[in-house]
Amino acid sequence: MQWRSIVVGLLVLRVLLNCAVWLVFGLGPSWGFDFPIKFTFNLHKIELLKDGDGATVKTNAWSQHMYDNRNPQANTCSKISGNSPKKSYLSFFQEGRDEYDRKYSSFPDALKVKMRGMARDMFYFGYDNYMKFAFPEDELNPIACEGRGPDVLNPSNININDVLGNYSLTLIDALDTLLILGNVTEFHRAVRLVIDTVSFDKDSTVQVFEANIRILGSLISAHILLTDPRNPFGDIALKDYDNELLHMAHDLAVRLLPAFENTSTGIPYPRVNLKKGVPPDSINETCTAGAGSLLVEFGILSRLIGDSTFEWVARRAVKALWNLRSNETGLLGNVVNIQTGQWVGRQSGLGAGMDSFYEYLLKSYILFGEKEDNRMFSAAYESIQSHLRRGREACNEGEGDPPLYVNVNMFNGQIMNTWIDSLQAFFPGLQVLNGDVENAICLHAFYYAIWKRFGALPERYNWQLQAPDILFYPLRPELVESTYLLYQATKNPFYLHVGMDILESLEKNAKVRCGYATLHHVVDKSKEDRMESFFLSETCKYLYLLFDEDNPLHKSESKYIFTTEGHIVPVDQRFREKSWEDQFPCEEPINKPPANISNTKCCLTIIIREAHAQMSFLDLLQEDVLLVEEEYNGCGGEVTVITDTVEQVETLMHSVLWLEGHGETVY
Repeated sequence: MQWRSIVVGLLVLRVLLNCAVWLVFGLGPSWGFDFPIKFTFNLHKIELLKDGDGATVKTNAWSQHMYDNRNPQANTCSKISGNSPKKSYLSFFQEGRDEYDRKYSSFPDALKVKMRGMARDMFYFGYDNYMKFAFPEDELNPIACEGRGPDVLNPSNININDVLGNYSLTLIDALDTLLILGNVTEFHRAVRLVIDTVSFDKDSTVQVFEANIRILGSLISAHILLTDPRNPFGDIALKDYDNELLHMAHDLAVRLLPAFENTSTGIPYPRVNLKKGVPPDSINETCTAGAGSLLVEFGILSRLIGDSTFEWVARRAVKALWNLRSNETGLLGNVVNIQTGQWVGRQSGLGAGMDSFYEYLLKSYILFGEKEDNRMFSAAYESIQSHLRRGREACNEGEGDPPLYVNVNMFNGQIMNTWIDSLQAFFPGLQVLNGDVENAICLHAFYYAIWKRFGALPERYNWQLQAPDILFYPLRPELVESTYLLYQATKNPFYLHVGMDILESLEKNAKVRCGYATLHHVVDKSKEDRMESFFLSETCKYLYLLFDEDNPLHKSESKYIFTTEGHIVPVDQRFREKSWEDQFPCEEPINKPPANISNTKCCLTIIIREAHAQMSFLDLLQEDVLLVEEEYNGCGGEVTVITDTVEQVETLMHSVLWLEGHGETVY
């Protein structure tokens, strides 16, 4: 009887295995495991992965670094011995170099004109329908042809409420795109609408990061363009304009300042109510990008109005995060407790929660010329290359897989998971700004390979399974941005072909009755009824600029950078000059992580804004002074008190006397 049971068990096991095989190969395509379609651009085993004889190389593969990045072969910067045939960075098409040259070595001028017109039409189809069906609400629902505002019935719906503040978000975010397209008339009309109809005195709880990059950044950019005496876009002066956009930007920034109060680290709360300040139930956790990507907008505002407060708090947050980096790797995590300084999320990568922190270190240096920003970025980039970059050293030669940037544990560099997210596609563009064009070309090729496979970029892609982990695509601009910057750096017509492919894919897969909709599923192309504001402010803008080489932005004597939301800002000498003498947060060595900083405060700042205090001014002051007395001895730095009015000086006397007794200066 026992042997019969064994036979029956084996038969059942065989049936189960057959079922499993049928499920994987029969239903696999619908699950994203495999696709019975021949792609000319092979995603994972692309030509970059093959040696000269065409055999797939097994050594130095990403999979070998899953659990042991201390393996000698895991050294991402080590030289590979032996000779390898030289190949172009872009020769990753199965047909070979000749076929690549035939397809991508040129791009006719007539086709540029056609694509430029297509990008312009794409923008106006979204913009005009927003103005017709949605304004003054924040966003357009392009399928239902109606507006969308904050979810007042469900305050916990942060996917919506973090972004939508009931302040005509899409119109504000699109201002400078109108000017890029040369539509001065509509730009003027839009500016007037913003001035006449938008107020920030709203009972809206928004994410500080989103309000900063989408609203504050756009207002500052539009103001600078309107008042630039060099007139790079021609005479665009607006009659009777009296710096209203700058005043609005200042008003919004003041409403964001409470996020920086009552945090023992100087790292801001993630959300703030524009009328009431930080909500009483606010969490004490924030992501690195959210807290550390305010310096460009806050810094420009400070230098435009001559008030150091905004740059000071933004720079203090950056320094606080930087001082929490790992001693071992020099990496930062992605989520931190703003009160304890402890890392809640230890994942370090280049995507969500981390991306724009690195971006703004470099762009802050470009704008403001602060050498400390450059030292921080250089040290961060070295850590990224040492611990996040896997694969062979060279993109298109040598043994192993082409380079890939993975998510690792910030403390030991061990890989934490096998996915990357679409936001990481910004990094090739940042590498271009840093002069590392070869690495930018290689990483961009990887992301474009994913786009070629799906006609979109899934929110998360599992590089081990070669399948999406999260299937939606909300029309993000990061791949387009990197494509544009790589074309500016190389003038290789390949990137025009990439842009055309992206443009045509969006037209085919995302266009609906009243705009362009989020793809809910990159495989079956089902849609969600949402068109985020960055589609007009970034995606359409970069596509248009890619094909418009005669744009004033490219012909101007001024140089420009793009904020992380795609708003243009000139690299101007006036932003490298300060009208104040305040010292910024404690100066510390930047090149190496400090010995023990996980629970140490470098600087303590008392920021007092009477109009936004949640308690009386005197109570707030007394609380902060107690905090000073309790924690100053371990600070080893300066204590700064920022106050608004002369009348408050007398009230500050206790604090001044205490601080001066310890040999400190009060600003």
